[in-house]
Amino acid sequence: MSRIGFAVGGNKVQDIQATIQRAEELGVDAAWMTTGGARLDSLTVFAAAAGSTQKIKFGTSIVPTFPRHPLVVAQQVQVVAQLAPGRLRLGLGPSHRPTMRSMGIRMQSPLGHLRDYLRIVKALLQEGKVDFDGDHYQAHESIAEPVDVPVMASALQSGSFELCGAEADGAISWVCPAAYLRDTALPSMKKGADAAGRPVPPLIAHAPVCVHDNADEMRTAFREQFAMYPRLPFYRRMLISAGYPEAADMTWSDAMIDGLVLHGNEEQTAQRIQQLLDIGASEVLLSPVLVGSDRGASLDRTLSLMGQVAKSVAA
Repeated sequence: MSRIGFAVGGNKVQDIQATIQRAEELGVDAAWMTTGGARLDSLTVFAAAAGSTQKIKFGTSIVPTFPRHPLVVAQQVQVVAQLAPGRLRLGLGPSHRPTMRSMGIRMQSPLGHLRDYLRIVKALLQEGKVDFDGDHYQAHESIAEPVDVPVMASALQSGSFELCGAEADGAISWVCPAAYLRDTALPSMKKGADAAGRPVPPLIAHAPVCVHDNADEMRTAFREQFAMYPRLPFYRRMLISAGYPEAADMTWSDAMIDGLVLHGNEEQTAQRIQQLLDIGASEVLLSPVLVGSDRGASLDRTLSLMGQVAKSVAA
């Protein structure tokens, strides 16, 4: 079972492949990638990376649902699943209104839209056939045989975590403090799962990580690389409800950063990762915060720690 994953990104497929290969060599369990805007498509990148890796798992965190029909996603998933059998996890999510607005897409009823999407994709991939007429989508199609791919979804506030508990094969958080995951996310997932009469699915706790000895330099780098999130309404509301009213100012305070980023030296960072597992996260998905003039060395230090932690929690 995967316990430690990392978020990979970039503008060159070859560079992303090299990073995934390095992570596999170090023992990291999974590579996750976000699809957004006009940037590289994660499923296509994973198809390219499948042949140069042997065991590392792939995950999308996330593929935005509004720009593409669920049957199109199912087409792509089948390709990756055949190239990397048993290694792909599909993460779906509605993204954000500003992002969709930039594409000319009206983002209405995101939870209802996501519910329809999950039901179509799960039925087609996992059962081999779908006959669905919902409020947002229709789909009547079959494939040659079912595909072994868990279908997960992004979650940020209690309603989306509850939806994941009821419908998805897992929930993927992002920039949610540990206490919020413990006190809001996990209880909401249990509520949804109980109402649906099913076990609570896994929680993938997606968090920034920075293996660095200077906290001030870490905070500066984090603000540069993750500035947008308090400006987005969904995230701002989550951060306020998580106990950070200063998020209303649409910027990161020191307290918010310290409560969110898993940081410090190797021992301190490993302890913070373990804390997320201890509160009930099934897997920790880590987005590196790169510090200093040598960003390659910063990334390698972080990946090395991820590999060490992955081996220790698997022991």
